[in-house]
Amino acid sequence: MNVFPLQQRNITSSRIVYGTTGLGGSNNHDPLTDADLLKAERAVDAALEAGITMFDHADIYSGGKAEAVFGSVLGKRPGLRESIVIQSKCGTRFADEHSPQRYDFSREHILRAVDGSLKRLGTDYLDILLLHRPDPLFQAQEVAEAFQTLKQAGKVRHFGVSNMNAGQIKLLQAQLPDPLVANQLEMSLLDSSWVDRGVLVNQRESVHVVFPEGLLEHCMLENIQIQAWSSLAKGIYTGRSMDNAPEEVVRTRELVAEMARRKETTGESIVLGWLMRHPALIQPVIGSANPERILNCRDAVKQAGLMTREEWYALYTSSRGKSVT
Repeated sequence: MNVFPLQQRNITSSRIVYGTTGLGGSNNHDPLTDADLLKAERAVDAALEAGITMFDHADIYSGGKAEAVFGSVLGKRPGLRESIVIQSKCGTRFADEHSPQRYDFSREHILRAVDGSLKRLGTDYLDILLLHRPDPLFQAQEVAEAFQTLKQAGKVRHFGVSNMNAGQIKLLQAQLPDPLVANQLEMSLLDSSWVDRGVLVNQRESVHVVFPEGLLEHCMLENIQIQAWSSLAKGIYTGRSMDNAPEEVVRTRELVAEMARRKETTGESIVLGWLMRHPALIQPVIGSANPERILNCRDAVKQAGLMTREEWYALYTSSRGKSVT
């Protein structure tokens, strides 16, 4: 089996990431409840049972409560911290009485955000820190200084980005002594513009593709782990009800179910396996807090290895609603 980029750097052996966006209750300042803690414990247990040992956070998830409730889980389980990889993100700031919602890659904000995440998580360090969404005012040298300060203090071991294009990554990397290790992007069977960008080269239809040109190839060349958020497409192919679903969604849902039956697996493993079959060795981030649905993902690595080229193209053309030309 091919070794994916984070394995090459000895960061994680987990081919799937558990995303904590569904933990911590509502996005408000209400205190955590016993129900919130129980939900988090069940989700973490299911992830670990499924072989997932990497957990993705952001300082804004549930207003910081996702990190806080995860920290409570860690506090009740001595030894768990050293057996998992914790990744968090910073750089997005919500609107307040003085300012609109904004992105902030200033040195002061990055340092302050990491300290907040560490406190909520109850840990001394993050394995990986990602910059959440591009700040048009960011200065690469200032970000590099923040990263260096955090690394020297032992607060962050590795750094990456999220939702960045190749040019932005190159600009930042030029100021960094260590390689960026990950780029987290929206990628799924539903949002397959990342595939379309390569398929539609020299075709007029490519002007409607939003995925940045050359980004996939740049990350592969530079050994940057591509992580896929919303990788399960919010469950529309695996049981989520959807009124007036488009024909291609209905058709693809049926195809996923048929493949799962034939292969004696789950729809979630088929949907994730399709992503992971790509030679970019994409690392899906799953965000469900439902233990059953989390466990349904545990066969994805196997299904990725078994998926034929014909099966992969059948899913791709079904989801996009037309064949390749």
